[in-house]
Amino acid sequence: MSLTVGVIRGSLPSYFPARYGVFEACLEAVADLAEPSGIRVVTAPGVPMNGAEAHAAVAYCKAEGAGFILLVHGGFTMGDVARAIALGGLPMGVWATPEPIHENDIQLNNFVSLNMSMSIARGVRDLVEQPVQWYFGAPRDPALRARLARSLRALSARQALRGARIGVVGGLAPTFYNMAVSGDDLARKLGVEQVHVDMHRMTARMAAAGAEAVNREVAAMAQRGVVRGISDGQMAQTARAALALREIAAAEGFDGLAVSDWPALQEDPGMHPGAAFSWLEEVDNLAIASEGDVLGTVTQIVTRSLTGRVGCLLDMTSPQFDADRILMWHGGGGPLYMARDGKIAWINHPMIGRGSPDGPAFGAIADFEFADGPHTVLRVARSGTAAFAVEARVAAGGETGFTGCRGWVTGFTDQGRSHSAADIVTTVMEHGLEHHFVLAPGSWASDFLEFASWSGLRSLPVVPAHDGLPLRRG
Repeated sequence: MSLTVGVIRGSLPSYFPARYGVFEACLEAVADLAEPSGIRVVTAPGVPMNGAEAHAAVAYCKAEGAGFILLVHGGFTMGDVARAIALGGLPMGVWATPEPIHENDIQLNNFVSLNMSMSIARGVRDLVEQPVQWYFGAPRDPALRARLARSLRALSARQALRGARIGVVGGLAPTFYNMAVSGDDLARKLGVEQVHVDMHRMTARMAAAGAEAVNREVAAMAQRGVVRGISDGQMAQTARAALALREIAAAEGFDGLAVSDWPALQEDPGMHPGAAFSWLEEVDNLAIASEGDVLGTVTQIVTRSLTGRVGCLLDMTSPQFDADRILMWHGGGGPLYMARDGKIAWINHPMIGRGSPDGPAFGAIADFEFADGPHTVLRVARSGTAAFAVEARVAAGGETGFTGCRGWVTGFTDQGRSHSAADIVTTVMEHGLEHHFVLAPGSWASDFLEFASWSGLRSLPVVPAHDGLPLRRG
């Protein structure tokens, strides 16, 4: 469900907003920013002058499905209007434009009104659980538009989780206690429902897949990447897994899947679905996480909303502090668009079956290195109550990393501050972060952390590297 923005215009009776076209210019700017992302904008009728009229304007916006209320100050707005909107409970923004002239009589008095509205909002709502963002600038000001656009992206990500359903196929991977999620916390905080799906539904759908559909899927995969050493039977199993998961997601209306990819599937039907995950992430843009990691799927849904594509679910696998880099890797799925120069291969899973008489014969994975460039490391954590994000860059050099989806990540930054690989490892360990992270091309930490703020999540800061046990203060 896409975001709807409800705009409420505020001002005392005055001809100055009309003289300077304040409302028209502001509404045009909101429409410009909303339209490319499919965000709907509704404008409450009239200009409320008191609390009762403001309550009616909020009711109108709620009836239209608004997930965000933007109070636009065309001129000085009375405090009971701001108070009524703040009491409405929806995520809220307050925008004031600069004065058109700076001599003789004051024309709009908007900044003072913005200041008053924000302080009134603080008095009547918990700004941690129900944030209010302020905006000050002219409708064509690039900084103002960037700030507002970021809020719309972040709020869209929040909206994408409201009512989202995640199919948990087979449950949590054995002993992965750190990825256990409180369904109550997840539903209360983010509005996400996790739904158990018996593994037999997947295997039954795999067995029922028609030969023509399987062959078509295998051919498409072979056209996209080199098939290296995988038996025809295992490629067919991969296609069957992709078809089964696609059908389950469509039939149940799931917004994403979390799949226990081991050990049950190795026993029956004798495969690993890593390549199927990659294929669904690439072709269907499906948010999917291995090992039953529900919060990994939640993070993928947020990533997809912010960037347009799912990222790659990875482990922080091998830090090299001397080289100030961390290998991020996984032997499961990863969307193919992230591959350097588009080069990928389909290979046998390198770990399952390794050292056994049959060798690595349990299913396929995608094998590729990530393209160099800026990336963001993301995680929704702690049953959907906390969030972590840092920006970095992928930079190849020396060893290519372990077989699977991988890349060396370095040059870490947090809100403009540089951090070492040792800082990041210290942070992950001391916050006890779950061991899957989503890596997404581009710089998205600010958007992700604003999503976290709109959702009332705690932001987990970077902890500088240090010797010894952390000190407890206070």
